Amino acid sequence: MRPVERLRYTAPSDRPRHEGPGGARLIVWPVVNVENWLIENPMPRQVLVAPTGAALQPDVPNWAWHEYGMRVGFWRFHALFSRLGIRPTLSVNGSVIDAYPRVAAAARDAAWEFMGHGWFQVPTHRVEDQRGMIMRTAQAILDFTGRPCTGWLGPGLTETPETPDLLAEAGVAWTGDFVVDDLPARIATAHGTMLAMPYSVELNDIPVVMIQHHDEQELPRRARLQAARLLREAEEDAGCKVMCVAIHPYITGVPHRIGALEALFQDLAADPRIAFLQGDEIAAWYLSTGDQA
Repeated sequence: MRPVERLRYTAPSDRPRHEGPGGARLIVWPVVNVENWLIENPMPRQVLVAPTGAALQPDVPNWAWHEYGMRVGFWRFHALFSRLGIRPTLSVNGSVIDAYPRVAAAARDAAWEFMGHGWFQVPTHRVEDQRGMIMRTAQAILDFTGRPCTGWLGPGLTETPETPDLLAEAGVAWTGDFVVDDLPARIATAHGTMLAMPYSVELNDIPVVMIQHHDEQELPRRARLQAARLLREAEEDAGCKVMCVAIHPYITGVPHRIGALEALFQDLAADPRIAFLQGDEIAAWYLSTGDQA
């Protein structure tokens, strides 16, 4: 099915007003993306363009850029969320569990939620056995955390037409690949209904910093603007909505950006109208409302 055949169109006025969990007016969903970049492959992203513009392999400088995030940047995120008592969702390549066991164990032991993010950081379209990749990732997460892999985010949000059916077949209940609303929405699959979760392509450090080349203040600025608007709409009786902030250790976990991120989450955590939830918690809350959109 094409995406428009999987998702029923609804306007905000078509949806009922939802009371937030515990009376919250806004749910904030923090997502930390951790990935395994293979030195044998073209790098998924570049901070340093190759000399003369010719792509070279192995791409050591851009591999090392990402590696810094896994060795150092991740631990700045870990300290921030531990200090504020926030349990984010970890968008994780399945192979990270073996390639970066210290990172995976720290996230698991801090009760972060593991969301499947492919096996390696490779676009879904380039995976020969997509079903096998999904099953392998889901099994690795289950074996390591003791919890089923119920959430999914494609590497780079990539999907093929059959991806939702394969995800549902593997027991995945929700995905962040369809960023279409401020609330979850139902996705039709060959194996029942999944949920499209409100992930973010704009409150996301990849487009803000690496594509649009803004400074460290732009992502927090946008997040504050979005939170203020959704809170205002909630006060005007639109009901509770969801806001995702998506970050990567090699981008926002660096010394010259982490301070602005820390200030953002400190401000959000200080607002009693805001609740921080993981993906499974958001899905359970949404399903409890009876909303059929």
